[in-house]
Amino acid sequence: MHPNLTFRSDADARTLDLIRDRAFGTLAVNAPDGPLLSHIPVHLSGDASHVLLHLVRSNPILRALGDGLPAVIAITGPDGYVSPNWYGIDDQVPTWNYVAVHLRGPLRRLDPGEMRATLDAQSEPYESRTNPEMPWTADKMTPEVLERMMRQIVPLRMDVDSIAATWKLSQNKPDEVRLRAADAIETAEIGSDLPELARLMRTEG
Repeated sequence: MHPNLTFRSDADARTLDLIRDRAFGTLAVNAPDGPLLSHIPVHLSGDASHVLLHLVRSNPILRALGDGLPAVIAITGPDGYVSPNWYGIDDQVPTWNYVAVHLRGPLRRLDPGEMRATLDAQSEPYESRTNPEMPWTADKMTPEVLERMMRQIVPLRMDVDSIAATWKLSQNKPDEVRLRAADAIETAEIGSDLPELARLMRTEG
């Protein structure tokens, strides 16, 4: 994570909320031929002790996994370029504001019989938000079709040994300077989810 402790935090409530709200990250493991990455939906347990995920059976990470493997899951929030012109003070340099979380721990396969429970755990929180009146559930699938599709994916669990976050929101600047930059970044064009980044710069900085 960012070496400046001003920007770093552990598993506080806002960090856990970000993980659950974003629920999509990059899984990274070391393999004999070099690092392997996979972009995956993730489900953080209520007590933040573990993450449930799944991979398609052909994913090379599964071949490297063995009986367990140290892993990192990186989840990113909003990000954006910050021009020194926006600060309104002298002797500043360009930078990039962003939010990111790293979860570390051992990754292992679950029994294939846990695939349905993993699928339900991953889909329920998002169906309840996107389709609260008629959420999709696996019960809507033809049982034979569901079983055939679940055989193509493998359930996994990563026990969470540590959670570290960077909230780089210009909080090392005076309030009036940070707020000027937030106003500018809200309508900027370089980055992702810039209105949310501006909001965080105003409220979390």
